[in-house]
Amino acid sequence: MKTEKQISSGGIIFRRFNDSIDVALIAVKGGTVWRLPKGLVEKGENIARTAHREVKEETGLDGKIIKMINHIQYFYAHKEAEETKRFFKIVYFFLMEYTDGDVKNHDNEVNDCQWFQIDEAIEKVEYENEKEMIKRAKDLIKTTI
Repeated sequence: MKTEKQISSGGIIFRRFNDSIDVALIAVKGGTVWRLPKGLVEKGENIARTAHREVKEETGLDGKIIKMINHIQYFYAHKEAEETKRFFKIVYFFLMEYTDGDVKNHDNEVNDCQWFQIDEAIEKVEYENEKEMIKRAKDLIKTTI
């Protein structure tokens, strides 16, 4: 089976609220899976631009990119028609500070978007590699911002 490479980018958008740090998560799969906003890099975009666009589309929020946190990578398979395709995916995540917008304005690709206190977000997010990314973001916020 042939493996195709995909490059995606996303963000952890945060705000300071009542002496805590909140992070926006999106819900997909009928609202049952909470995860970070991300999407495929489009032609002519760099990974930072993709992260900004995807966060804005999927959360309804705008933010200022602070820095790249890190990346994750994994394999997955997707069945299209009668053929199963295998993908190797790399996702770059950026730390973004909230500047404007409302979670009610997320696009219809996602079922919901909500703010969560950062420790709750770590517990709520479905995927272990995204939990680790939020933990890294928490450390960055504490030490650099």
